[in-house]
Amino acid sequence: MMLPDVQGTPDSRGIALDEVGIEGLRYPILVADGQGAKRETVATAEMSVTLEPEVKGAHLSRFIEVLHGSWQQLTSANAIGLADELRQHMGSSGARIHLTFPYFLEREAPVTKARAFVEYTCGVTVWSSAADTQLMLSVEVPVTSVCPCSKAISDRGAHNQRGRITIEVKPSGHTTDLWFDELIDIAEGAASSPVYALLKRPDERHVTMAGYDNPVFVEDMVRNVSQVLTASDRLSSYRVRAVNDESIHNHAAYAALSWPSPNGA
Repeated sequence: MMLPDVQGTPDSRGIALDEVGIEGLRYPILVADGQGAKRETVATAEMSVTLEPEVKGAHLSRFIEVLHGSWQQLTSANAIGLADELRQHMGSSGARIHLTFPYFLEREAPVTKARAFVEYTCGVTVWSSAADTQLMLSVEVPVTSVCPCSKAISDRGAHNQRGRITIEVKPSGHTTDLWFDELIDIAEGAASSPVYALLKRPDERHVTMAGYDNPVFVEDMVRNVSQVLTASDRLSSYRVRAVNDESIHNHAAYAALSWPSPNGA
């Protein structure tokens, strides 16, 4: 029996739509890491295409078909190919894919070398058109910071807090060798100390004293990240944001920087 294709029927209102798609889909994927392995995770997916004014609707089942075809290997190159495939499969002039997921890296304690996984929140966004494809990578990295002002004015100790550094980058040209591991390392290196899942007493002593010897404001963390990113020739733009959940204040502190600057400065 031939079933009617309602979505493919003409629409007479002459109104194109910027985005038609699906969101909130949780789907298992294998994400490539910086060591050449694959890491199992679950992504939350948002996928959309443009809709021409003469087309009534999009075939939403095709979004799942395209995603399922690439779930076993997510890299920068594959993400670009995924968006291009979606656009062509849907017969649209543009397509967008946004995936966010927990990303686990095994970290080693600084003294005892005990190993455990630390969770980071990562994201991939790709825009595809017939003329161009753009990729954006994002990481949210937990860190620790020691307050330089508190250290300078206190007879003993200094207050410290958990924070988060978020980095969003658009690689330049067809750069596909930039990945989450590198961005995570940049963020952790900008703080007083990384955050660890597993620390023994010797490790805790080391981390506490190392952080005390390297106090930073949120402003410092953003500038530290910016110095590294600006020196790279693989980026067309980036945004950095650092937030501290202040331990002695009833507020959070943050700083942010976009390059190129949105105000042209």
